[in-house]
Amino acid sequence: MNDITQEPVAPPLTTGRPPELLTLPDGIVLRRRTLEDARAVNEAVARNLEHLRPWMAWAVSVPTLAHSTEMTRQGWQLWEDGTDFMFVLGRADEPGSVLGMFGLHGRIGPGAFEIGYWVDVAHTGRSLATNGAAALTEAALALPGISRTEIRCDQANAASAAVPRKLGYRLDRVVDAERTSPAETGRKQIWIREAADRG
Repeated sequence: MNDITQEPVAPPLTTGRPPELLTLPDGIVLRRRTLEDARAVNEAVARNLEHLRPWMAWAVSVPTLAHSTEMTRQGWQLWEDGTDFMFVLGRADEPGSVLGMFGLHGRIGPGAFEIGYWVDVAHTGRSLATNGAAALTEAALALPGISRTEIRCDQANAASAAVPRKLGYRLDRVVDAERTSPAETGRKQIWIREAADRG
């Protein structure tokens, strides 16, 4: 898991938009997060708080439903603005299900998106993070003006680092970073995949 917080970026990074529905193996989908997801996302965060707290700066306490609703509203607008794209991981046959959250974040500069994700603790170890990140990598690199995707995680977060490694990302560098979560070491891995790497 890595940070999926929303941070507005201007101007838009791309004139395109990723598909609002991405089909993954085993009946799993990534779908655009909507206001109808606010309550289910809030409940998912609440039941995963202890799972998320070691690595996510925002996982300090259970968010209120009002906060989750506002974050969802902001996420919807960022999608429209072309700067961030928030997805819910769920089952295709259960439209309201929330097995995790994924995002394409435009906070790393022009021509690139950072991929963020977390998966419900009851569904880890099933390649959901890998499959979701793979789908978002392809969707991002297909957008006009986007030539690079990155996955960033603390070097102690072995589970998160396994995802870009499996997907053929290269470890570009390890940088000093402010520790914002209890398990972090302050050393952040920057994994990169470029459009030229697609094959």
